[in-house]
Amino acid sequence: MARVNMSLGQLPPKPPGALETRRTDAWWVQPLLVFLGLSAFIVYSTWAALQGEHYFYRGSAGANYLSPMYSPLLFESWKVSEPSHHAWFGPWPEWLPKSLLFLPLTPAFLVLWAPAGFRFTCYYYRGAYYKAFWGDPSSCAVGEPSFRGKRYRGEHKFPLIFQNIHRYFFYLAAAFIGLLTYDAIASYMFHADPDNPGKMEFGVGVGSLVLTINPILLGGYTFGCHSFRHLIGGRRDSLASLGSRKKAYDCVSCLNRKHMLWAWLSLFWVGFTDFYVRMCSMNVITDLRII
Repeated sequence: MARVNMSLGQLPPKPPGALETRRTDAWWVQPLLVFLGLSAFIVYSTWAALQGEHYFYRGSAGANYLSPMYSPLLFESWKVSEPSHHAWFGPWPEWLPKSLLFLPLTPAFLVLWAPAGFRFTCYYYRGAYYKAFWGDPSSCAVGEPSFRGKRYRGEHKFPLIFQNIHRYFFYLAAAFIGLLTYDAIASYMFHADPDNPGKMEFGVGVGSLVLTINPILLGGYTFGCHSFRHLIGGRRDSLASLGSRKKAYDCVSCLNRKHMLWAWLSLFWVGFTDFYVRMCSMNVITDLRII
């Protein structure tokens, strides 16, 4: 029961309804852009993962590219007839099903859960999609949906307590930076003889540069993570006690201050890199060899 202000004879103000606000600025632009950006990436990445083909490119000039959405490539997709020579364990094994329920199972689904889990539980992305998708709230001084106050119990209750697994996904994400760096280095090794996959020579294509930018942006995002910053020096009461680790802490803090920018640039570039490799593989565009 609401308490009556006896001195003024008034009831306390009614909580604002969903999206109610007295703000006159375009407060809705940012959550809308976040909603559109994340939705576009989710749709594209899901579509690309379901394809199970055109995830690598071996051009006539000797290019050797692998999409980051399929890296590391544990098994060759059962949908392709030509090997990519990137698979760690060879062709698709018989003990692995080719579909789950009504969806095809491709090599992307064997690895994408790790970077997806890191981003989904990221401190920045939580705040972004809580506002854009759940309206929790959509922006400062904007009313929340009526059910929010009744059901939201914080991140210390089920199911949002699983967000705390972010600190463990960081180690997997850091390992992926190493794997994607290897793919970037491999993109500079061109096949010198199409009939002899083992004969390689140094080369630079546009795709090589695209694949190189990818781990750089992902590294800026991953190593600017709040969990990594805490891992280096967050548990210390005095930064002076870090000693030589102080420089590493300062570096992570520098990346952390632009965490939102790194998050969006890296997200876009992962999708663009897959798109570039896919378009080259489908002969829609031609990869230019620079050297």
